[in-house]
Amino acid sequence: MKKETIHCGQVLVDFLLEPPDTNGSASMFEFTVPPGTKVPIPHYHEHFDETIYGLAGVMTFTVEGRAIDIAAGETCFIPRGAVHGFDNLQQEDAKALAVITPALLGPIYFKEVANIINAGGHPDIEKLKMVMAKHGLVPAMPKVQTVTISLY
Repeated sequence: MKKETIHCGQVLVDFLLEPPDTNGSASMFEFTVPPGTKVPIPHYHEHFDETIYGLAGVMTFTVEGRAIDIAAGETCFIPRGAVHGFDNLQQEDAKALAVITPALLGPIYFKEVANIINAGGHPDIEKLKMVMAKHGLVPAMPKVQTVTISLY
């Protein structure tokens, strides 16, 4: 049975396995990212791992500062605690499969994020951070470098 597509802005999310389907062992979803789409802020997961499998196009994941292009048939494992984010830097849609183990992330997270992102205007970053924290994602905002200049 096809489940609903969740629209998080331009990103489309389709769950294939939800936590109850696997007794909490794993959740699995496909996500489609059009070129130039605004995507989640870099973050890490406190209590679950994520494995990405490319289905179409090329998605660029940045994991612990290292850019990894994932094309169809390629994989990337993101262990809990690893800061990561993703972009579609290409000219065509990119689609990937994500597997979350254990299944601590389900459709409700994406629905809550969609409510904030799809509200119109600039998304409320503080509300997004609260939803992320509620579901075990920790935002990892880029650190601003400071430069000390000596006049002597």
